[in-house]
Amino acid sequence: MAEKRMVHGWRVAPATRAALLGLHPPRYEQVVAEHVTFKVGPEESAMPEVDHCLAVGMADDGLGVQALVVEIGGTTDRPDGSTWHITWSLAEGRRAKESNDVIAALGWQALAESRHIPLIPGWWTWTSS
Repeated sequence: MAEKRMVHGWRVAPATRAALLGLHPPRYEQVVAEHVTFKVGPEESAMPEVDHCLAVGMADDGLGVQALVVEIGGTTDRPDGSTWHITWSLAEGRRAKESNDVIAALGWQALAESRHIPLIPGWWTWTSS
């Protein structure tokens, strides 16, 4: 049964997304590369007021989860203790929320050059199965 959840965060602008995908090709068939999550669920605290992030690293478990690690406000550390990231691509059967586990377990590799990514703050509904 599908579950709908409210997600608060920042979207990556479509033109920026396309350029980033050219620089960092997705490894798996399901391309995500669309947002940075601040929080899932009801809004209980205000999101940081930011209009961009910096892409600084890539995580990949080699089994179907690839994530672009980003800095917001000068840090990769999210308030909940996990790492700011954009789920980049997924293999069949894998889920975006697994990016947190992959980064925590395996770490990430620094990019040769950081990239400025404009962000659009907002919220949306995410349906998971």
